Amino acid sequence: MWPLLVMWAEHTGTACDLADQHRAPAAAALSGDELREWTEMARAARTSGRLDPYESWYDANQRLITIAVLQHEDETYTAVALAGDPDSPDVQVLGHYWDELEAIDARPPPVPAGVLHPDASRDAESVHAPEVSFQVLIQEVREARRASDVAEAIETVADRYGTGRGQLVRLEEFVSICAQFAQALGTQHAQRVAGRLSALASQFGALTAELREAGEDRGSTVAVLPPHRTPLPHHLPGTGPPAIPTTIPATAPPANTPAHPPLIPKVRASAAPAQNHTSTPLTPLRITWLLLVHPAIRTCGGRVR
Repeated sequence: MWPLLVMWAEHTGTACDLADQHRAPAAAALSGDELREWTEMARAARTSGRLDPYESWYDANQRLITIAVLQHEDETYTAVALAGDPDSPDVQVLGHYWDELEAIDARPPPVPAGVLHPDASRDAESVHAPEVSFQVLIQEVREARRASDVAEAIETVADRYGTGRGQLVRLEEFVSICAQFAQALGTQHAQRVAGRLSALASQFGALTAELREAGEDRGSTVAVLPPHRTPLPHHLPGTGPPAIPTTIPATAPPANTPAHPPLIPKVRASAAPAQNHTSTPLTPLRITWLLLVHPAIRTCGGRVR
C-alpha cells in the first residue's frame, strides 16, 4: 500500500490535470476577419515589445497555448490567448478577454507538463561529499602560511574528478542543464536563451580548467610567507579592540562660565607702571573699615583672605 501512496503523491499534479480535461472551453475561437485582425495586432505588439506572456501550457491536441497581455497604442490592455509559438509567424489569436483569469477559464485545459529527464529521481541521486562553502575557503586562504595551502583551496573549488566536485564544476553543470531545458522548450525565444546559456557553460569550463592549472602550478612551488607577516596575538590582553566605557562621563561646565564665582572682584590694572609697595599690616581699625566698605567680604562671614 505504501508504494502506491508514494506514487500518487508524486503524480498529484498529473491526476488533477487529467481530471480537468472534462472541462469544455467556455468560448469558441475567433474566425474570419476578426481572427486576422487580432493576429496581426498580436504579432506587431510582440515585435515592439508590447506583448507580455503570462502563462502557457499544452492542450490535448499538442498545441502550445499562451495567455498574454497585449498593450494597445492608447495605453489600454487586453488579455489574449495564443495558439503556437508567440515568436513564430504561424501564431494565432484564439480569443481576447477582460483579464488573464477569464482567458485561462475560456481556453482548453492543460495536459500534464513533461520533465527534462524522465528517468531522474531525487532518491536515485548519488551522494557526494559535503561541499565546503566559499566563506570557509576564503578564510583558509587568509590564514594560509604556505603556497600548498592555497593550492589545496583552489583544488577544492576546481576539482572535477574527485569524490566531491568543486563549486565551479557544479556551476558549469548547473548552467549546462539550464541550457538543455531551454533547448527542450522548442520556442524561438527559448532557443536564443539556450545559446547564451551554452556559451556561458563553455566559459565556466574554460575558467575552471585555467584555475585548476594555476592551482597545480602554485602547489608545485615550495614557498612560505615572510616572517614579518606573523599573525597578531588576538587573544592576549591589550591587543584587542579598545573596551567600550560603561560609565557616564562627567559633564564639564561651559567654557565661558567659571567653575566658582570669585569672592572678591578683580581690580583692573592701572596703566601706570607698577611700583614696589610694602604690605600694610591689618590693624583692628582697618579690618572694621574693610567690613563696612566691601560687601563681598561681609558675605564671606567676615573672613579676610
